[in-house]
Amino acid sequence: MSAIPITSQQMTLEEYLEFDYNAEGRYEYFDGEVFEMGASPEHSEIQSNLISILKSKVTSQGCKVYTSELGVKVPTLLPYRYPDLSVVCDKAIFEEIGGLKRLVNPLLLVEVLSGSTEKFDRGEKFSAYKSIESFREYLLVAQYKMFITLFTKYNEKFWFQSEYFAGETLKLESLNIELSVDEIYQGNYF
Repeated sequence: MSAIPITSQQMTLEEYLEFDYNAEGRYEYFDGEVFEMGASPEHSEIQSNLISILKSKVTSQGCKVYTSELGVKVPTLLPYRYPDLSVVCDKAIFEEIGGLKRLVNPLLLVEVLSGSTEKFDRGEKFSAYKSIESFREYLLVAQYKMFITLFTKYNEKFWFQSEYFAGETLKLESLNIELSVDEIYQGNYF
């Protein structure tokens, strides 16, 4: 998400829903302000790698990997957010919000961090994502260095945090798969 709202005027939730329904790009709503969701080449490469890796590892388990084009309903940060990736392994449940279907039951959410989004993604957005009942793991992937943070839900109050660097492998407990940090960053040169 860019750090600057697309307009200096506040929007109501209803105005945003109509705007987002008719918009060409992706926009998130936060406290009356609307932010355009854009991506750098590095961000796009990392996201593409993750899509490929995750699909190859979880499709046989009956899981689905969704891109940032699909919004996810977030009960405490309505109406919805656009995570870079979301994964669901049970039957995907959707709710229509503003004329568009939004995923209700993701298991894993992934955000590729930029300088302008990192604080929000690690803080308020993560806190809001915790209100999604099915949500079990949160993968934060730095964009300009090989550094990944994984949050794994232990119970309603506690999340374990682990960090991974070049040459390491992480395990997604919710999907019972391992991911190589080097593979996630393949094609990116720092």
